[in-house]
Amino acid sequence: MTTTLYGIPNCDTVKKARVWLAAQQQEFTFHDFKKQGLTREIVAGWLKHLPRDVLVNRKGTTWRALSDERKASIVDDDAAIALMLENPSVIKRPVLDKDGTFAVSFSDAQYQQIFNK
Repeated sequence: MTTTLYGIPNCDTVKKARVWLAAQQQEFTFHDFKKQGLTREIVAGWLKHLPRDVLVNRKGTTWRALSDERKASIVDDDAAIALMLENPSVIKRPVLDKDGTFAVSFSDAQYQQIFNK
């Protein structure tokens, strides 16, 4: 059984998720995708379980800074993968992978459900 939390350490939501996991004594690996990077395989794996509209944060500053043409070009998973690899900050954080169960963002109730199965 493995748990990986993907994100960036200075993100408030990622911090909350890390604190929750530690408080619940859940073993996990933190993957800082700004420092450790992401591969096409990792992002494509997420997209097998999560819709691209959930993974791509269209409310964040990174998305808003994109040109209208670039935003309009995100019409399929390949385009979304390219965008997320090019601009990891556009990914809604954190992404949790617990034994192949995936979740995006953090809430106490959501994590309680995932970890108390």
